[in-house]
Amino acid sequence: MTTLESTLVILLIALLLARAARRVCVPYPAFLAAGGAVLAFVPGTPTFVLEPDLALALFVAPVLLDAAYDASPRDLKDNWAPLAALVVIAVILTTIAVAFVAHALVPAMPWAAAVALGAVVAPPDAAAATAVLRQLRPPHRILTILQGESLLNDASALLIYRVAVGAVVAQRFSVGGIAPTFLFAVAGSIVVGPALAWVQLRVARRVRDAPTSIIMQFVTTFGIWIFAERIGLSGVLTMVCFAIAVARRAPELMPARLRVPSYAVWETVVFLVNVLAFAFIGLQMRPILSGLEPAMRSRYFGIAGAVLATVIAVRLAWVLLYSLVVRWKLARYGFHPPRPMTRPSVRGALLVAWCGMRGIVTLAAALALPTSVDGRAFPFRDLIVFTAFCVVLGTLTIQGLTVRPLLRLLNLRDDDPVGREVSLARQRTLQAAITSLQDDSSPEAAAVRDEYAARLESATGDTAGEPRETPAHDRVRRHALAAARHALFELRAANDIGDDAFHQVEEELDWVEMGASAVEQAERTD
Repeated sequence: MTTLESTLVILLIALLLARAARRVCVPYPAFLAAGGAVLAFVPGTPTFVLEPDLALALFVAPVLLDAAYDASPRDLKDNWAPLAALVVIAVILTTIAVAFVAHALVPAMPWAAAVALGAVVAPPDAAAATAVLRQLRPPHRILTILQGESLLNDASALLIYRVAVGAVVAQRFSVGGIAPTFLFAVAGSIVVGPALAWVQLRVARRVRDAPTSIIMQFVTTFGIWIFAERIGLSGVLTMVCFAIAVARRAPELMPARLRVPSYAVWETVVFLVNVLAFAFIGLQMRPILSGLEPAMRSRYFGIAGAVLATVIAVRLAWVLLYSLVVRWKLARYGFHPPRPMTRPSVRGALLVAWCGMRGIVTLAAALALPTSVDGRAFPFRDLIVFTAFCVVLGTLTIQGLTVRPLLRLLNLRDDDPVGREVSLARQRTLQAAITSLQDDSSPEAAAVRDEYAARLESATGDTAGEPRETPAHDRVRRHALAAARHALFELRAANDIGDDAFHQVEEELDWVEMGASAVEQAERTD
């Protein structure tokens, strides 16, 4: 088969695997990982060559922006302590433990390369877990911690990764030498990300058609990552800061007719990126395995198994230890959260500890390792790539396929804070829309008041069969919609609702606006 034909077959198989995964309620990356492993043993599959420098930008940048855009700064701030324990300490402990295990099993491996391996497998991809957990409605606090971890731990892991790879290239490692670079990357990223968001928003507000808007979003995403890496910043941290800053202002500047198709395209692209990452890494396995003697192949599997066990054990030990300290503190000082949330418990800690599946960041970091350093091969690159894929496959299989029954066994219940905030947001937006029309006694205003009450209470988002009376009716509807949106923005700005509730009600208002846009377009056509 040609490269194009093979790619189309891979995409078709990926769609079937994702559909099968959803039917049995398991993370679809688990099935994609299995499919990628099968590719390593399928004869005749083409060999794709990907520039190492492009791997992180291609696979991580869009996934990070998509996740960061939906992140709730309020909820992340409320859970800063467990997030710091996972994002910083757990990543460092995992990196150190894996480096010691790898160096003990392969004494010839340089310490810098061992640390690079540790950094590659350190960051979990909790998106795989939350995709399943959302269907089962665990406590919102646990979802927030897992989502925040998957968003922020990439930055800490990849900063360590970059330092370790740089040490391999320079053939020396000095804490004093890398400390200024490390601090510059962190501080610079925190400043540059929001600054670039400000520039992007000023440019994007002038765009009025969906294709141009979507293309600009992708050009900006990859451009910011490349720019940050070129000037020595952290591409991950810059992207996260950029996306969170954009998410605070973009809903006020972007109309629904641009936002709705953008969300659909981004969801598709994130799925496609996952498919390509697992396919690429699977195809990398074949030449690695075929070039090994049977004894060496067994040794590779043994090393990968040891690293996999280390990754799982370190996370379990650290999360349970942290939980013990937290529960001691709560018993002594009490639990006083800034807003109602589930109290930390052993069962919750067990669930968080078990949701440590590795995913696309680990794959992309492995692919991004340089193939050569000053004319010589990167030390033990094949072993690192092989081990990374085995860790991803192992965690997705062992943990990903068991997280659903574990949640049922633990019997954790959600107190539905997002549902309460959604109800609050609907009530306030409805009141704002009706209040904006209180001085209008026209029949159109009365009809719009009735329409908003029905639409915001049912929250179906279905515009089919809505009345399409007159342009006057449409103008009144738009006026009420603007008042409803303003009330929604104020609720989020005051931290009365988080971003989960905000985006849910925003989507409902978007469908109302799309219906109004359809009326306006029809009137112009006539």
